[in-house]
Amino acid sequence: MTQVLIVDDHPAVGAGTKAMLEQEEDMKVDVIDQPEEAEAMLASNMYDIVLLDLYMPGMSGVDLAKKLRKHHPDLAILIYTGFDLSTHFNMLVEANINGFVSKTASSEQLINVIRCALRDEVVLPLHLFKQLRRSEASVSHHSENEGINLSLNEKEQSILKEVASGLTNREIAQTLHMSQRSVEYTLTGIFNKLSVKSRTEALFKAQELGLVSKT
Repeated sequence: MTQVLIVDDHPAVGAGTKAMLEQEEDMKVDVIDQPEEAEAMLASNMYDIVLLDLYMPGMSGVDLAKKLRKHHPDLAILIYTGFDLSTHFNMLVEANINGFVSKTASSEQLINVIRCALRDEVVLPLHLFKQLRRSEASVSHHSENEGINLSLNEKEQSILKEVASGLTNREIAQTLHMSQRSVEYTLTGIFNKLSVKSRTEALFKAQELGLVSKT
């Protein structure tokens, strides 16, 4: 079950978003309208992702995101706003969040953004994507025969290294100070990238492609 916390000072928006998300069988949603209550909620409940309104009385979603990140480094955080994202793009990227989504998004779009954020992926509108400059991946492999370009980020590499050590998902989560759900979502992302169906296949293929070192 994916546990979601919504922080929005407009109760009607929070309630509407909760109803939308809970149409999914694997999502459970809590809503609060006071940003200062967020830390207490996170201390007493295990949430996978938090949706923060951008502008709230007393504290912006960006400031709250930075505050939460200090004590919950593995928490997925999305900014959920009705404002034009293009005017806030740089600020949001610099806030160390997992992504953002407009309140005008359809239920399908919102759910997709949440699921992507939990896999360490970001959904961007095309006009924002065009603002990005290509950055060099930490590890990459290019196959001329297959015409593909594969890469694993630092988090994915760390998890595969622990897989190579024979650790279970739970043990990996404890070793890397992550939630077990985050480990599982990351592994799913690795499976999709490498077109495999198991941890063992993923490890062997990543080693074969030179994406992680052989032990």
